[in-house]
Amino acid sequence: MNVSCTRNDLLNSVNIVLKAVSSRTTLPILECILLETDDNTLKLTGNDLELGIESTIPAHVEKSGCIALEAKIFSEIVRKLPEEEVKITVDSNLMATIKCANSEFKIAAQSGTDFPELPKIERDKSITLKQSTLKDMIRQTIFSVATEETRPILTGELIQIKSGALHMVSVDGYRVSYRRTPLSIENEENEVVVPGKTLGEISKILSSEEEDNVSIYFTDKHILFDLGDSTVVSRLLEGEFLKYENSFSEDYETRITVDRKALLMSIERAALISREGKKNPIKMEMDSDRLIITSNTELGTAHEELPINLEGKDLIIAFNPKYLIDALKSIDDDEVAIQFMSSLNPCIIQPVSGNDYKYLILPIRLNV
Repeated sequence: MNVSCTRNDLLNSVNIVLKAVSSRTTLPILECILLETDDNTLKLTGNDLELGIESTIPAHVEKSGCIALEAKIFSEIVRKLPEEEVKITVDSNLMATIKCANSEFKIAAQSGTDFPELPKIERDKSITLKQSTLKDMIRQTIFSVATEETRPILTGELIQIKSGALHMVSVDGYRVSYRRTPLSIENEENEVVVPGKTLGEISKILSSEEEDNVSIYFTDKHILFDLGDSTVVSRLLEGEFLKYENSFSEDYETRITVDRKALLMSIERAALISREGKKNPIKMEMDSDRLIITSNTELGTAHEELPINLEGKDLIIAFNPKYLIDALKSIDDDEVAIQFMSSLNPCIIQPVSGNDYKYLILPIRLNV
């Protein structure tokens, strides 16, 4: 192999594929980044057998080749190189030489033929949306993916295509996060569960630029995200996801509309006393045109009041403040509506109008 490219292109590509490099494995080849040359391109690949990422950059190829370099040392070298052209050559003994300006490194390589290929995904049917939209949808749901392995299916997010929209849902047993966005397709239907780790890594490489799109392809066992210069392939989780639709009732006994940021700041202040502990909830009392938020623990007390518009009955209810904070931080609207059935039923946070997002949060029983 004899290839050259810019250091910044190479560093960006390395940082992208590193997200799929295995750090704990019995297969040393999975701790490597695969480098492959093609017509004036250099393709880098990371693959931990659950998540695979490819990234392609422009390059000047004098001699084609395919090698694997240990990811940790290779990434550290590239990160420290000056912003000049980088030249990578590999001799017959699989010794790689990396040159940039006055710097030169020699590191052992492995044969690229031993590196596991990414699953082949047929690209016949796809959905396409803005990368920034998908990035926002992940941000607004990822925090309620289950972290415990007791129900493995809930460590992923449901991605559902139906009724001309993309729906994303996460559940951790205490809350449900739901987000939807319209698509340009009408009759397509699909439903898969994607590991939360995959979505978390994808969100880091998705662009926030309005003109950048992502195409998504599905098979029975894998999902592929095509970002243009980068491709992400992930295995899917097997099992039946929670029937979330039944969780979101339109009925309520109490409904408030409130300034989102004011509510968030009040809860965050009250949470300073509660220490976000499940045994130390914050109490919310809805009384006429005001919401009173209190916290009472061994550390002390907190008392907050803010104006609301209330429909229905007065209500006293308690929550783990972290769950409310996570939901309110993810919402971009200035004002939100919150619906309650009773002090023992979940609340539902949603837009004042429309249904682009919904958050269901279980309350904590108050000791009376």
